[in-house]
Amino acid sequence: MDEVGTGLLIKQLFIGSMVIAATVAIHAEMLALMTKNSARLMQLARAHLRRFSETGFITVGVLYILLAHTIEVWFWAFVLLATGAVTGLEPAVYFSLVSFTTLGFGDITLGTEWRLMSALIGANGFLLFGWSTAYMVELIRRTS
Repeated sequence: MDEVGTGLLIKQLFIGSMVIAATVAIHAEMLALMTKNSARLMQLARAHLRRFSETGFITVGVLYILLAHTIEVWFWAFVLLATGAVTGLEPAVYFSLVSFTTLGFGDITLGTEWRLMSALIGANGFLLFGWSTAYMVELIRRTS
């Protein structure tokens, strides 16, 4: 391998895989909590929001899912800081968010020894946003 040796490649894949597993667990637990409480939340929305109960319920659902994604982005940011791939909290959070959402502006990039992490963050975000979309479709279906 030219710039990055096999050891560094394996290190990136291992750390990235562990973070992906952790974010999947976070996502699963948060969606399970939402599912567990969705009937009660819908009842509260119907009691207090009446005509706007479905809109209120879906809005809470979207905000809750965004909270899950925010936690996952921060998790990645702390890993990037801990590994030394990025220095500074704001650049770490910014890079994690831009990569997680697959925007990839390119104004901040990782050095060659950590650049594989960029792709892993993007793949993780892509999968979790897809899962969230499917979850929201089911949540909307249940409100009807």
